[in-house]
Amino acid sequence: MRKARKRVFSVIVERDDAGYYVASVPELRGCHTQARSLDKLMERVREAIELCLEVERGLPAGNEFIGVQRIAV
Repeated sequence: MRKARKRVFSVIVERDDAGYYVASVPELRGCHTQARSLDKLMERVREAIELCLEVERGLPAGNEFIGVQRIAV
């Protein structure tokens, strides 16, 4: 029996005006969640990724996330 290879995803974490932490996964379209604490956020984003992967099976591969750049204007 083969072990399934784990995939690694980048998660962008922000805080909104109401104080909630918001996570999004650029590699998975529509994959995002929110929570009051970072611990709960990471738990929820793991669940969201698992659900998105279930839906993604059979769909063509998307874009590869490269990174985030900051620029001052």
